[in-house]
Formats: sequence, structure tokens, C-alpha cells
Amino acid sequence: MGDFGLSAAALAAAVSCFWYARSRATRFRPAWLLFAVSSLMAAGGNFVWGWYEVVRRQPVPSPSPADFCFLLFAPPAIVGLLVLAKRPVTRAGWVCLGLDAWLIGGSLLTLSWSLALAQTAHGATDSVAHAALSLAYPLLDIALVSMVLALHFRRSSANRSAVNTAIAALALTVLCDALFTSPLVRDGYSSGQLLDAGWFAGSLLLAYAPWAGDRKESAGEQGKEPRRVRARPAVHHIGRPIAGSLGALTPYLAAAVCTLGILHTVIDGGRVDRVVIFTACTVVLALVVRQGIMLMDNISLTQELAHKENHFRSLVQGSSDVIMIAAPNGVLRYVSPAAAGVYGIEADELIGSRLASLIHPDDLGGVMHEIRRFLAAPEEETTTRIECRFRAGAGRAAGGRWLNVESTVKRHHGGLILNSRDVTERVRLQAQLRHNAEHDPLTDLPNRALFTERVRQALGGRRSTDPGTAVLFIDLDGFKAVNDTVGHQAGDELLVHAARRLQDSVRSGDTAARLGGDEFAALILGDGGRDHATRQYRVHEIADRLRIALSHPYRVSGTEVRVAASIGVAFADPGITPGDLMRNADLAMYRAKAGGKNRVELYVPQMQAEVVRRAELTGRLRAALEDGEFTLLHQPVVELGSGRLTAVAAQARWRSAQGTLFTPAEFLRVSQRGRSRDTAGRSAELGRWLLEKAVEQAAERHRAGQTAPVLVRLPARRLLDRTMPMGTVEALLTRHRLPSGGLLLELSESDPQTPLDELELRLAALRRLGVRIALDAFGGGYAAINALRRLPVDVLKIDRELVDGVVDSVRLYKITAGLLRIAADLGLQSVADGVDRPEQVVALRAMGCTHGQGSAFSGPLDEHRLRRALARGDYPVPRAGGLREAVLAGGPLPVRIPEGREALPRRAVGSAAAYPGESWESGPETVSEAVSGPPIRSNSETPVPPT
Repeated sequence: MGDFGLSAAALAAAVSCFWYARSRATRFRPAWLLFAVSSLMAAGGNFVWGWYEVVRRQPVPSPSPADFCFLLFAPPAIVGLLVLAKRPVTRAGWVCLGLDAWLIGGSLLTLSWSLALAQTAHGATDSVAHAALSLAYPLLDIALVSMVLALHFRRSSANRSAVNTAIAALALTVLCDALFTSPLVRDGYSSGQLLDAGWFAGSLLLAYAPWAGDRKESAGEQGKEPRRVRARPAVHHIGRPIAGSLGALTPYLAAAVCTLGILHTVIDGGRVDRVVIFTACTVVLALVVRQGIMLMDNISLTQELAHKENHFRSLVQGSSDVIMIAAPNGVLRYVSPAAAGVYGIEADELIGSRLASLIHPDDLGGVMHEIRRFLAAPEEETTTRIECRFRAGAGRAAGGRWLNVESTVKRHHGGLILNSRDVTERVRLQAQLRHNAEHDPLTDLPNRALFTERVRQALGGRRSTDPGTAVLFIDLDGFKAVNDTVGHQAGDELLVHAARRLQDSVRSGDTAARLGGDEFAALILGDGGRDHATRQYRVHEIADRLRIALSHPYRVSGTEVRVAASIGVAFADPGITPGDLMRNADLAMYRAKAGGKNRVELYVPQMQAEVVRRAELTGRLRAALEDGEFTLLHQPVVELGSGRLTAVAAQARWRSAQGTLFTPAEFLRVSQRGRSRDTAGRSAELGRWLLEKAVEQAAERHRAGQTAPVLVRLPARRLLDRTMPMGTVEALLTRHRLPSGGLLLELSESDPQTPLDELELRLAALRRLGVRIALDAFGGGYAAINALRRLPVDVLKIDRELVDGVVDSVRLYKITAGLLRIAADLGLQSVADGVDRPEQVVALRAMGCTHGQGSAFSGPLDEHRLRRALARGDYPVPRAGGLREAVLAGGPLPVRIPEGREALPRRAVGSAAAYPGESWESGPETVSEAVSGPPIRSNSETPVPPT
């Protein structure tokens, strides 16, 4: 391949190393630059050599520029090898590196001098420069070989492939140089021989060297697989001990080579040259110095190792964790002294015992499974954690109890190292926290979360097809009264007693729970029976037993109190969810409370349908308020004596988007009986709308000359509601300019808990503005009588239930007559609500009732029909002709009415109503009583139109 081919190969190596050094910012960059310089010198030498031999066709002179280039090849390469080598961290390391290089170089020099170099040096007859040049080549090669051998076992772990390739390239080059220095090869050498192939291959290897590691690293990064590969420790750990041993033996092998060279010279009978003796002495001296340095280093390492061993022994013996080493067969080989404090067993007693004998039998299977899995796992998984119960002997954990122990497990020569700690207190605390999270803190019964989970287990386990499983919801009736009268502390004590009774009354496999407040629940598991009636009877019997047990008197805070229990029962149908089952039981419980309390109610699907209908109606009511679907109607209030229309009662109607007109009975039941704050808010919003709309339309009618006052029904609590701004009624009167006497407020829903003092002040302020007050549903209870006694009332409105039975029941007749007599004695006007039949008009007028409202006169009217009725001014009133008898339920009660009674003169609409007297004739079979109607006045003696 010729000298120019060798020059091109060396130049390629120089360009490759230089380009790599320019394009890669690594810490080995100086080494590749030095290798580029070294290869450039080799390329120059080969080019000069080829120039003489090929171009000029003459022998290469000695010395020549080629020799200068070849001699400069070795120094940059030697320095580059030093850069690639693993750098010593101490001065002693640098000294040992130099000594190792001299040991190898001196040994090779001794051997080479004995074999060939001495003859070259003594036989040189030319100039001194020629002799020096002849010796310089082998000496530089020896120095390069020494560095290659010395640094071979010190090469850096980083970019190992590139370093190995560079060392191989330089070793091949040095080998070819050594062969070239041999007289046998050099005398017969010519370009293109096999020796050139070695130099060419060395240059190509050096050109490839920097890119070898780079390509492998890139391939490794791109070819990484996410899966885990089983490690092969036998292959992984073999090379390092052998390499370390050869690295340590290299200086001694070099000294042995030196000795063999001297012995060879002596045995052959030759004279030992002074150079050999001097070199051998320096080699021996370097070996002695190196041994001294190694001895001192070993002493230092031994002391450091002893110090670390004592340190780690102190850590192990002083650690509160128990450290155990188990052999592959499970026998404990080492146990730290901490075992005496943790397990109550001395460490010596545990050594030699089997690890399995210390683990709780219930945990042994899981522990062995985890250990087998860990030992079979790849070595990338270095640790695993095991938590189990360990046997505790006499000592701090006396009594032979079991301790909860958490262990960190590692591999150790086929066995295991266990670092264990006592976590019994932590496990106990976790169990306590779990118990607290799942149980009621007052009664210690399962709470809603745990109860729901057990219902889910009952529905999803082997009992999922058992139709006998049932849920009971229990509410204590009258518990709030206990809190209000005896106190909350006593209420809590009652709940504890009730929970204990509930727990004692259910079966062992059932679950009793407290859901919150005074609500409890019970899960009754089925017995596998398929008969529907039998399982209903069984569960109903259990529920009734619970009701009776909870209804017995309680002794709390020295006082005997009583509460009742309303219980709802729901059965688990196939496919039902825990939430639906508990909802059904809740609906049945509320049905039991609505049905009179202290009873058991079974769930039926109609309950859910009613709830859905109520929710739908509530949603539609909310939308109606927002969309303005409500309209205002008025029902006339008629004077019973004359038929005059004296007032109008405002009533709201809901005209839905479908065109249906809902009465108050349809939607007020939802708006007023809802249990949510949102529903209560909608009811208040509806009341505000009704009041404002009624005042606005009444003011418009007043301006049109129709001065009949408007009656607006308003709950008494609404006047005191703090969400309703004070002065709302006053603001409406001022805004719409409604004259005094044009508004009459009808107080409905008299609640015994309404503060009458505040209500009295509020009503007095309204009456000063000309607003009149009517008491609705008079005769419906004690609250109405109490309100009549305290409040400034102008009009009494007789309860509809009394009006309905006034002609059918003697008892109701007498009650109504008595109430009307009370109104007359107090100077109040009276209005009968729900007057739907003519005979009711006759009877009420005969008893002294002044006004009536009902379909006997007119139903609710829209604004157009109302104005026509107001323009007409009166309605026909039923009259009793001659002496006749009104037959009442419970016996005949003859009532004699004068025949041909004159009609009373009519007055203008809107004037004060005075009911004229009416005489009643008495006979032997008649009620000898004349009921006259005195003029009706309000508390302030001001005539007020009725409502």
C-alpha cells in the first residue's frame, strides 16, 4: 500500500481526532487533540519517506526530516494516554504511576539492551547522531509501551470503548515499530510489505477510536427498552477482580522480566553491561519505593477500615431497629443487640433459630410469598417491605404477645438482611383512627359512611339475591323537646341510651348505626326465605320491637323523659343500589312521621312517585316565579244582609305554560310545606308578589272610583321575617298611593311560637296608617283565641271547616254561633269563608254573621269581571220565605222566620256595613231567641269594610 497510503491513513486519523475534539465538549478533548498531533507527525514522516523512495527514487538519508517526524510521534501519544487514564487523586498515586511506568520501561529496556540495543550502540561506526537516532526509536517505543501497559489497568470508566480502541491502535503501531527496529526486518524492508499493513491498521483504528464510544452511547440511548431484563451476576462480576489482580501484578512481572534478561546474559556467558546493571538497580529501587508507598497506603487503609468497622458496629448495636441476617435456608446468622429491647429475647437466643418460627402463623404465608417474589425479581429491585407480627418473649413485651413489625428486606449472599422496627403503636393508632372515622363519637355506633359500606356489601356479596334484606330508618319523635326542656347534655345522654337499646335489640349479624342528630338506622340481613309475606312480617316484627324498646321512658339528668320512634322500612329488591335503598327507607320514615308518629311504615313505590311529583311541581313553581306565569284573581266579599259587595279577597293563580290554571291548593302545599330553604324562599317571594300586585291593582281601582278595599292573606310570621325589609307594606302604600282603609291584611297560620309582643307592635304601626287587620281561620285552635286576646284585630274570619258543617251539625252550629257572639260582643265584623250553599247563607245570617265569601255569591274573578261586579255593586241573597224548619244533623231544630220579610235598603258599595236586626218568632216548638245584629265597630269604633 506504500508510504503515501500510510501517510493518508495517518492523516485521516489526525483529521478524525481533531474533528471529534472540535465537535464534542468532553473532558477527553485534549487527549484527542494530542492524538491528532501524533498522527499528523506520522503522516508527515511517511510522506517524506515516500517522497524520497517513490518520487525521487533515492534512499532516505539518515538522519532526515522523516526521522524528526517519527520521533515526535511518541511524546504526544504518551501525554494523550495520561489524559485518558484515570487520574490519581493523591501525590502518592502520581508517584506510583511514574514508578509503575519506569518499572515496565526499565524492564523492557534491560531486556532490549541485552538482546539487541547493546550491539547497536557498540557496533555503530557512524556518527554520534546516527547512533542516537538508532537508539531513540526503540527507547521511545519502550516508553510508549510502558505507558500503554501501565495505563491499561488505569483507564477511565467513561467512554471505555474509545479508550480501549485508542490503546489497541497505539499498541499495534508500537509493535510494528519494534519489529522494524530489528536488523533482520529493517535490512530487508521495502514499501508495500506486510509490516505496512500493521501501521495502516493502527492509523485506521485511531481514526475510528473517538467515534466508537460515541456511536455506542447513542445506540444505547436510542435502543433502550422499557422492559426489565433479568440480570446475570456471574458475567457482571468476573472481569473486575481479574483486571485488578493483573494491574497490581504488572510491576512485579516487569521486575521479573528484568531479572530474566540479566540471567539470560549471565547464563550465555556474556558480560553484563553497565547500562543493564544501572537500569536493573533503578528498577529494583523503584520497586522498593513502590512497595514502601503501598505498605504505608495499606496501613492507612487498614486503619480507616477499622475505624469504619467500629463506626458501623456502633451504629448497628446502638440502633433501635433490629438488624438480622438470614441464611438462604432461613436460619438467622446474626441478630443485633436491639432484639432484647424490641422482642424481649436476647440476640444470642435468636441466632440459629428459623425466621419462620418468629412470624405469626396467619402472616407466614404472605411473608413467604413476598420473599420468594423478591428473590426472583431483577436486581434493580434492591429492597422490599414486609409488615407482619413477630413473637415477643419475656422483657419489655412480656406475656408472649405478638408485635406488629415492619421490615426492610435486602439481598445478602443468597440470603436476606432484615432491618426491623416495632410499629405496634402505629398500627394501634391507625386502627383507632379508622374506627373513629367509621363510628359515631357519641354513641360509638357505625356512622353513615360505614353503614353505607355495609349496605353495599350486603347488596353485592353472597346475599345480593336475598330478598329479605331490609334497611330501617329510625327518627326519635319529641327529641327536640327534650333538648329544649332538659338541655343538650341530657339530650346527648338520651341518644347514648337509645343507641344501647337499639344495639341490644338487633340480631348479632345485623348492623345498627347513627346517621346524625336523632336519626338512627338498622340493616337487617335476610334469612334466605322467599315468601314475601313472611319476610315482611318478620322485619315488621323486628321494627316494632325496636319502636317499643326506644319508646320506653329514659332516666337522664335525674329526670324521666319519653320519646317515641317513627320507623321506615325498605326491602332490597333485585338490582337496587345502596343509595336507592336508603332513600326508600328515609321516605317511609317521613311517611310514618306524617301519619301520626310512633309507628312503622313500609315503603311502597307510590312514595317515590309523590316525591318526584312534588319535586317536579317545586321546579315548575320556581320557573313560574321567574317567568311571570302567576296571575291575580279577586273573590268578592258580600254583606249577608243586603248582598252588597263590600270588599275583594286577592288570590294568586298559576297559569302554567301548558295552559293549566292551578289553584292555591295545588301549589301552596308545595311552597309552604317544603323542607328546604329554597322552597321557603320561593314561598316568601310569592307572598311579596301577591301583596305588591294586590296593592297596585287596588290603587288603580280606587283612582277609577271603585273603592272596595282589598284583602291580602299574609302569614303572621312574614310580618316579622327579618329577610323581609321593614316598611315594605308602608312603601307599597306610598308608592301606589293607596288611600287609608284600602288594604286589609289577613293574618294566617297563627303559630303559638310567634312572639305576640313583636307582632302587636308591628300591627299597631300598620293600623296607624289605615291598614285594617283580620284574623284568619278563627276557631281553628288555641292560637287564634290567644291572638284575639292580644292583637288589635278589626275583623274575624270564621274557619272554613266550621262553615262547611254549620247546617249539618248541631255541635258546629252552636260553636259557630258562640264565636259570632264573641265577635259581636267585641265590636268586630265577621266574615264566613267558604260559603258555597244557600242554606249556609241563611243559617249564618240568622246567627249574626255580617259577611260571607264563597261560590254561593261568586268565584274568583279576573280584573275585567271584577270591575263589572264592582259596577253592579251587589249579589242576590237567599231569603227564607214564611215559617219553615231547618233540619240539622243530630235532631230537628225548628227555626221560624217571619213571612214576607222586607228586604233591607241597599247602600253604596264600599260604605261601612251595618247588619240590621232581625226578629225571630218563638213558639212552643221553636227556639225562643231573637238574634239582633247590632252595628259592628272596630276596636277604634271606625267602620271597616269586611274581608
